[in-house]
Amino acid sequence: MNKNEIHDIVISKVVSLVDTLPEDKKFSVDQNTTLFGNGSSIDSLSLVSIIVDLETTFSAEYGLDISLTDDKAMMREKSPFESIKSLAEYISELVNDK
Repeated sequence: MNKNEIHDIVISKVVSLVDTLPEDKKFSVDQNTTLFGNGSSIDSLSLVSIIVDLETTFSAEYGLDISLTDDKAMMREKSPFESIKSLAEYISELVNDK
């Protein structure tokens, strides 16, 4: 699985979340979309939902058991949850370690 495929999966999960939001809360999604911290368009519960959805998707559809909230993720200097791009890069690292 390459970075582009992972990036597309992350984008699709965020787009799926946006589709459930009321019209006045919807936002555009691209690799620079902020997921956590200043400028984030989603709340912490929505971020947790995306994380669980991604872990489930990678396990069920690709046979890859990854944990996005383990110590490795939390101890990083730069949070993997800052943006779609950083999250996709982190998932790529985890997949390549498997």
